[in-house]
Amino acid sequence: MTRKNVLIVGAGGVAHVVAHKCAQHNAQLGEIHIASRTPAKCQAIVESVLARRSLQRPGVVQAHALDALDVQATAALIRATGARIVIQAGTSFLNMSVLSACIAAGAAYIDTAIHEDPARICEQPPWYANYEWKRRGECAAAGITAVLGIGFDPGVVNAYARLAQDRFFDRVDSIDIIDTNAGSHGRWFATNFDPEINFREFTGTVWSWQNRQWTANRMFERRQDWELPAVGTQTTYLTGHDELHSLSALLDVPTIRFWMGFSDHYINVFTVLHKLGLLSAQPVRLPDGREVVPLHVVKAVLPDPASLAPTYQGLTCIGDMVRGVKDGRPREVFIYNVCDHAESWREVGSQAISYTAGVPAAAAALLIARGTWDLRRMVNVEELPPEPLLALLDEMGLPTRLRDAQGDRPLAEALDAAPLQRRFA
Repeated sequence: MTRKNVLIVGAGGVAHVVAHKCAQHNAQLGEIHIASRTPAKCQAIVESVLARRSLQRPGVVQAHALDALDVQATAALIRATGARIVIQAGTSFLNMSVLSACIAAGAAYIDTAIHEDPARICEQPPWYANYEWKRRGECAAAGITAVLGIGFDPGVVNAYARLAQDRFFDRVDSIDIIDTNAGSHGRWFATNFDPEINFREFTGTVWSWQNRQWTANRMFERRQDWELPAVGTQTTYLTGHDELHSLSALLDVPTIRFWMGFSDHYINVFTVLHKLGLLSAQPVRLPDGREVVPLHVVKAVLPDPASLAPTYQGLTCIGDMVRGVKDGRPREVFIYNVCDHAESWREVGSQAISYTAGVPAAAAALLIARGTWDLRRMVNVEELPPEPLLALLDEMGLPTRLRDAQGDRPLAEALDAAPLQRRFA
């Protein structure tokens, strides 16, 4: 297998994890290049990779300065580095520019979240149709593989949904994606990833797919408590999220919802900031005539999510609660992963939120390099065979488990008793 060389766009917490995990497999992936508008952050990731001895074998890990909104500059860097795989691990505002550069330079494209327009919040569903899916024809014509939304959620949870439909059910009636963080970072208030993206996600309409139609709710309007493995009872709220926009279109499932865990403290702080207008993405004019974006000010005063990692303790639990029918009987299956913040720090210097988002993107790069996922067209994760991804994640630090009426066990054991039933177009 020819080594591909990888270009990672972004220098935040997720990019940090992606770089470490790609370095751990550089015998297959080749040179690792990291680029952003802040080359000092890229260099810090390079130094972390070297200090933790993450490289599988001696090789190149190099930092670059790049404005990824500049398509020509990004395409030029792809060519200069010889990168055949580009992982867009920066802000989702960059997706379409980086995708354009990949098409121009003939490199495979990977991202971890749906594209966002800075001027628009909470797009009409299905959101992917507003941006990425419009480029399907270009990717196919250029023979470019583009894997969309391969973080954990979106990403691995999409693979869980596909796997459930393929292996564990004759008919799936509902999928509830549950994302909970039972960890503690010890700060009075902080977000686990980019505050701007985090807050924008929760200030618009909550869209969910129910009874084969899009249903609108307000944020924090619907609450659900779940009894989950490892983390116990967790309170969650119905939330709009990326994966609903592809799963609703690509899987024949009547109801698909996303539930995220929030503490009362988070909700109180969020509510005050929101009501005061401090989460607005629109500029306001100060008395001296200067303009500022309130959301940018909030982001500037909050802790950098990457700074939370050294003292973060506790677990995350993310998975799909799938209900349907098997052999004429109702069935419920929970397919999930539990990740430890402290273990993530010990391995790569990250907290578990970044770890769960970054490891799958590196796994996708490996699957493209090996040819397993190199389809030379644009796909969402649920359009791909899930077994190779989940087997690889077991090896890379994100093992999957399954809980059903027969008990709780590693996914591999459950698969041994669940032969492949079907594939769908």
